[in-house]
Parts: sequence; structure tokens; C-alpha cells
Amino acid sequence: MLKEAALLERHPCTFLDSKDIRGLHNATTKIGEGAIIYVDDFIGTGDQFCKSRDFAAEYTLETFSEFLLAACVCEEALYALGKRGIQARAGRLHSINERALHESSTLLDSESKERLLELGRRVSRKGSLGYKELASMVVFYRNAPNSTPWLLRGNIKQTPHVGVLPRTTDLPSLL
Repeated sequence: MLKEAALLERHPCTFLDSKDIRGLHNATTKIGEGAIIYVDDFIGTGDQFCKSRDFAAEYTLETFSEFLLAACVCEEALYALGKRGIQARAGRLHSINERALHESSTLLDSESKERLLELGRRVSRKGSLGYKELASMVVFYRNAPNSTPWLLRGNIKQTPHVGVLPRTTDLPSLL
């Protein structure tokens, strides 16, 4: 969407999927040096991105600076990215303190927070705050990250707990 909205195809850029190993190797060898800009909508822990990037980096033989452009990056991801020397540029940094259900947040009084956490555990005993207990409070128009608390997402297949912001992969199959 960014490529089309910014008319980037009119510029001398090479666009590749990080899984296109041959294309990545050929393009970086031909260009020699420059910048690799990774684009994603949401970075939670950075685990998924770093795994993909580390794999792709094995096939990049020349000198390139690396940047990550994302709509939203969680605070936790900055550490994983920093270890790799990758600078993150985000429209929004999603700090731990602004996640009401995160253990370090003080947005809610302890009684209200405990009540919401208990309701979340009813939906899912394991990982009720989402992937790695991030308790992220970011939802995009087309999906909720897997780090969104289950209290908001509902169960897989949406039974018996229906979420107000379900992930598309949590919805029941139409077949």
C-alpha cells in the first residue's frame, strides 16, 4: 500500500520480498551499496521480523545500511532491532506504559486491572495478553496483531467468547 500511495514505483528502487533470496542476492550484488528499507505495519517483539531479516541478511553480500519503516513498533522490539544495528522509524512507538493490561502499566487501578485480567483468563488460560504477554492496544483496520489481549480478540473460531476486535485468522471458516 505504501509503495502505491507514495508512487515509489516511479523511483529507481528495487522492491523484493525478504523471501526472494535469489532476487535479494542479485540486486544487492548489482547495486553494491545503499540502503535496505524493510516495511511492515506492526512490530511487536521483533521476533518475526528479525527471523526473516536474519535469513535474508545471509544472502546480502555488499554494504547496505538497514532501516525498518513501520506504522507502529512496540518498545520491546527496539532492543531486538538495536542488537542488529537496525534503526526503526515508526509512525507510533507503542510504549509499555500505555498498554492498560500490561503488568508494568499504571493506567488502571489495581482492582479494575485484576478484574479485566481475570476476564481475559476466562477467554484463554494461556497467553491471555497475547503473544509474549505484550498486551498491545493497537488494531489496524484489517486485523488485530496476535499480541492483542484475548479479551478483545475473542477465542479462535469465536466460540464461546466473541471478540470485538477478532483477528481474521480467529474467525470461523465459511466453508
